[in-house]
Amino acid sequence: MTKTTTSAAANANAETTVTGERADLLVALEKQRHFLRFTTRDLTDEQAGMRSTVSELCLGGLIKHVTSVERLWANFIVEGPSAMPDFTAFTEADFARRADEFRMLPGETLAGVLAEYTEVARRTDELVATLADLSTTRPLPKAPWFEADAEWSARRVLMHIVAETAQHAGHADIIREALDGAKSMG
Repeated sequence: MTKTTTSAAANANAETTVTGERADLLVALEKQRHFLRFTTRDLTDEQAGMRSTVSELCLGGLIKHVTSVERLWANFIVEGPSAMPDFTAFTEADFARRADEFRMLPGETLAGVLAEYTEVARRTDELVATLADLSTTRPLPKAPWFEADAEWSARRVLMHIVAETAQHAGHADIIREALDGAKSMG
């Protein structure tokens, strides 16, 4: 069984035992989060910001991106499409800000990036444990990559967060191996 702390508003010291589908979702998500975090073990801030392949991606930037995506989708579960940016009206400045998610900026530290990821993960885990119904749906925002008039359930959003985290954990593993030969597995 997975234990998670309930919202502070409910009771700061209470614990909720999460079972069944919710526990499965939390275990799957935590496994992928672990693999992503593990790629940064023993790195300096400079190494976390280094590109080690022809890609623009770095390890710290990947964690920043996954943090942002998880936060955005968790907000979507709670607030609906108003929590999402208007992707159809994105400007060049919006795309530049989004690109900054994929790199370590001056003044950012790996410890800071990981701490923010931990806080977003805690909030998502709490949401999974306390959400009234995983079948509740929300209309997706308008975006070129979403089917028009589609709706996603909280369950589907959470599965998307797991998939997104797993995909980027794989990217991170390649970046780390190219950086110094360290592997997450094998």
